[in-house]
This record gives sequence, C-alpha cells and structure tokens, in this order.
Amino acid sequence: MDLKLELVVLPVTDVDRAKAFYESAGFTVDVDHRAGDSFRVVQLTPPGSECSITIGTGVSQAEPGCVQGLHLVVTDIEASRADLVERGIEVSEPFHFGPEGQVTGVDPSRQDYGTFASFSDPDGNGWLLQEVKQRAPGR
Repeated sequence: MDLKLELVVLPVTDVDRAKAFYESAGFTVDVDHRAGDSFRVVQLTPPGSECSITIGTGVSQAEPGCVQGLHLVVTDIEASRADLVERGIEVSEPFHFGPEGQVTGVDPSRQDYGTFASFSDPDGNGWLLQEVKQRAPGR
C-alpha cells in the first residue's frame, strides 16, 4: 500500500506576502481560490516536488510560523543555496553536525543526508535544504 504525502498546510498571517515569498523561491502556484472574505486557499509546489504546501485564510487554526523543520532535498546544496539567495531569499550558510553539535560548512565527507542550510518564510515557518545525492535504497 502506498501512502503519499501530498500537502502540508502552513499557517501565515498575510497570504499575499507569503504567496509572493514562495513564488520568489521558485514554487509554482497550482491553485489560488477564494470563496468570500473568510476562505482562500493557495497551493504551491516546490520545483521537482510531488508534495505541495497550502497557505490561506480559513485553512488552519495553527499559529503562523509554528511549522518548523520542513526539508527540501537537493542534490547540490551550494548551487541550491546560491539560487535561492539570487532570488532574494535569506539562507544560512551550509552546516553539518559533528561530535560537538552544529558546525558551519558542508559535511567533510559530503555524506548524503549530512549537510543542511536553513531559511524561513516571512512568518517564521522554518525550512531546511538537505543535500542528498543518492537516496537510501527503496526511496
């Protein structure tokens, strides 16, 4: 049986501001639907992803900015980070984890799943880029 994650709802305070942010990050707008002043749903999909995000009005009771740790898997973290920075997104320097905790720079062995960079949307919902050149078996 397949269980496919298709959508993650992100609570935001200003739908238009968040939509503009995600579009500038390269996400594609799939849907922007309104049903009056109390309901709007905007679905956006990151490039190459089969999972989308939804922002909107009347779609979540959660506090804006409360979603953390969303991962965008990339094959080249430095190129992906540079692309986002060029698009105007503030992205941390790459980092990895060593014996003493978080360390600036790419994983010295460039191990899959070992290097990250972070950024947040205007409300503080947190994202991580994670470098994976070769997926684990069965993925």
